[in-house]
Amino acid sequence: MSDATTGVFARLRQRKLVQWSLAYIAAAFALIQVLDVVAQRFGWPELLERLLILAFAVGFFVTLVLAWYHGEKGAQRVTSTELMILALLLALGGGVLWRFARTPEAAPVAVQVSAAPTAGGTAIEDKSIAVLPFVNMSGDPQQDYFSDGMSEELLNALAQVNDLKVAGRTSSFYFKGKNEDLRTIGKTLGVANILEGSVRKQGEKVRITAQLIRVADNTHLWSHAYDGDLSDVFKLQEDIARAITDQLKVTLVGEQKTQLVAVATTNPDAYTLYLKATDALNKRDYQRMGEAIGWLQQAIELDPKFARAHARLAMIHTLGQARFGASKSEAERQAQLALELDPSDAEACLALGLLANQQRRFLDGRVAIDRALALAPNDAAVRLYAAEISIIGGYTRQGIAYLDRALAIDPKLPNALQWRGRQYLYAGDLDSAERMIKQSRELGLTFADYSLADVAIERGDYALARTLLLPRLIWNAGSMDCPKDPAVNVPIYLDGTLGGDAAARAGAVAVLDACLAAQPAILAALVPNGLMHLNLPARALAAAALGPTSDDASLFMNFWGPRGHDARRLPEFPAFARKVGFAALWDKYGPPDVCSKSIAGDYVCK
Repeated sequence: MSDATTGVFARLRQRKLVQWSLAYIAAAFALIQVLDVVAQRFGWPELLERLLILAFAVGFFVTLVLAWYHGEKGAQRVTSTELMILALLLALGGGVLWRFARTPEAAPVAVQVSAAPTAGGTAIEDKSIAVLPFVNMSGDPQQDYFSDGMSEELLNALAQVNDLKVAGRTSSFYFKGKNEDLRTIGKTLGVANILEGSVRKQGEKVRITAQLIRVADNTHLWSHAYDGDLSDVFKLQEDIARAITDQLKVTLVGEQKTQLVAVATTNPDAYTLYLKATDALNKRDYQRMGEAIGWLQQAIELDPKFARAHARLAMIHTLGQARFGASKSEAERQAQLALELDPSDAEACLALGLLANQQRRFLDGRVAIDRALALAPNDAAVRLYAAEISIIGGYTRQGIAYLDRALAIDPKLPNALQWRGRQYLYAGDLDSAERMIKQSRELGLTFADYSLADVAIERGDYALARTLLLPRLIWNAGSMDCPKDPAVNVPIYLDGTLGGDAAARAGAVAVLDACLAAQPAILAALVPNGLMHLNLPARALAAAALGPTSDDASLFMNFWGPRGHDARRLPEFPAFARKVGFAALWDKYGPPDVCSKSIAGDYVCK
């Protein structure tokens, strides 16, 4: 080594250039970690962070120059050992702060969303997902039922995992065919991840392509294509569901560790028929319900042990209309068959619960719905029907809790929006009621017109209420044959109930009396509802006691609202409660919200 080189190193040591460089690098490193934490907390733009890092880089060379010219003065105050200790402390301190105070990179920044239209904002969970309807790539629009079915089956399988929040079917399928930004979809549904894909079905061959996307930054976490035959669909669904839970690091328990998707049937043709019937049920296409019943009967002939086909047939018979082949007795038979084959079938329990409620066996309905809830706690439809059964039985607070949970899972579930809006209406919050009921109407629930009319009535806008009710009541009268000649008698009824004078009210009562005089097998719910509206509570109670009406759900929903106040307070109410089956329910589960049990064992309501 030359004398010149030796002199340079001596001067570097003298001015402590190495020590100052290390101290600056440590300080800069610590400050960058602090800035990283602060930037995340206050949402600083990424460009600002980059500019600050560049400034630190420039500052390094400035430090070298200053150390060279002022190193000897610095040496008088700071020793080499002190500089090294200071550098070490700064580096360690910055590293600790960065490790424990920053937001993990793998987790998307929490976004505030409304988990339910009735609730406040809540942070989106990392382990949450929406399964969008897969695109039909078969070239045949008639195959949509199959691609939709694959999406729904995956959604249902994932919904059974307690460690994973899954958006409900109705809300996810709302975005079918819409070119919405994934961030908008994620925010609307309250999920951090989205599964989308496509299905190509050609004869017996099936190809499913799926991809998992993190909403926060549009990152594709995983994608894969699966090929197989129709006989392989459950394995394909299992592989996709397993990949999702692996990617999201979901905790699986019990049988889920080995199987997420149960093999419902070994007969591909039976499964295809099941998916076709499911499509008709999901769309509430009542004119196709007769066909759907036929498809499921064929599926059961191909595989008599296909429990889910029995359960779906029971549900179609429960919700369908007699003119399209629906039968209440067949609904119960099919549900029981399904449970014999698979005691864990929640849909069969749900069908039994709804059927019992339609027949005013309220206690049986509650028992069945509680069983369905235990089997499928994350199913929005089960929560909705549990809410309806609770509210019909007078347990309004419980029903509202079920509705809020249903809407947290499935924010665009029309019937849940409509029922929740009714509860706002009864509470006097007309703005919230109108907002939610309008949402349900925009989502295709035409019966929401009745609820919108009630909001208008509460506001004294009888003209709007008449506009909403007239076409609906005339249409409904055609199927119920009440009142006769609806084009004439429905306007008479509306004249009396929408702010009419004594003569108009008498005309409305005459219309309802004519319905009663006809002694129909099933009384139109319009009759007791109308009598309550006309302030004839005793007559309304007597009419309601005749037997199940065409719409007991709307009748008893109104009954527990302000309009039913006088009817609930009548001396004959305890006998009515015993006759219709309410008392048996209350004896087991306790009095409803506005009632108490007297010493004599009767229920007194306010």
